[in-house]
Amino acid sequence: MSVVPLMFRDWWDELDFPMRTSRLLDQHFGQGLKRDDLMSSVWNSRPTVLRSGYLRPWHTNSLQKQESGSTLNIDSEKFEVILDVQQFSPSEITVKVADKFVIVEGKHEEKQDEHGYVSRQFSRRYQLPSDVNPDTVTSSLSSDGLLTIKAPMKALPPPQTERLVQITQTGPSSKEDNAKKVETSTA
Repeated sequence: MSVVPLMFRDWWDELDFPMRTSRLLDQHFGQGLKRDDLMSSVWNSRPTVLRSGYLRPWHTNSLQKQESGSTLNIDSEKFEVILDVQQFSPSEITVKVADKFVIVEGKHEEKQDEHGYVSRQFSRRYQLPSDVNPDTVTSSLSSDGLLTIKAPMKALPPPQTERLVQITQTGPSSKEDNAKKVETSTA
């Protein structure tokens, strides 16, 4: 097997496969291309059964996980989501709680930037753990565009070492009832 066909192939072959994946379809559309985006065609060969045009190459997949723009942290003390929303102004973002979910939405109409005209929209849902009170969810937006959504976990009551158990008295004594049953069965 030789690498010569890979290095000296026709660059226009990419146009023959319109299903080829592209970073242009990512959520970061409108931010410009990186050098790795342009070189991704070198790593892609013709689609195979195992790697169709719908899948991303392995190296881009690992980058996507690192640059997903969202971090979810759940531990014994808090539920926390950190979301990169730097492309949106605070008035274009909404955070709401509905049916044990935190829903974050952002939308801005078409506007001009250094690359041309762009409009963006996103919606993300995060399920709250069962031990989070939905009324305690708060959000804050930093000056560099990081939206932080937090909620404390419900505090468990401290375990009690001793507790008094209440005795409830019910009707006639069960000893008397059992004695009457024994007398009637022997008679």
